[in-house]
Amino acid sequence: MTKPDAPKRHLPTSPFKAPVVPTAKHFAVGDQVTHDVYGLGRVIDTEEGVAALVDFGSSRMRILSPYTKMTKL
Repeated sequence: MTKPDAPKRHLPTSPFKAPVVPTAKHFAVGDQVTHDVYGLGRVIDTEEGVAALVDFGSSRMRILSPYTKMTKL
């Protein structure tokens, strides 16, 4: 039995494309960011590889990795 978090092996003879692994994003304290839901903000704390605490002006949110909806400006 395989582990639930283990990626499945891609067979070279498969007619389907190999799955794309998203690249990890890294944010530092002071980075200005934009989020698809919360808008413009600034990183005020980071937990390396786990989460980033972002101040969006009206609220502070802890955004979890892999940060799919957040980009650095």
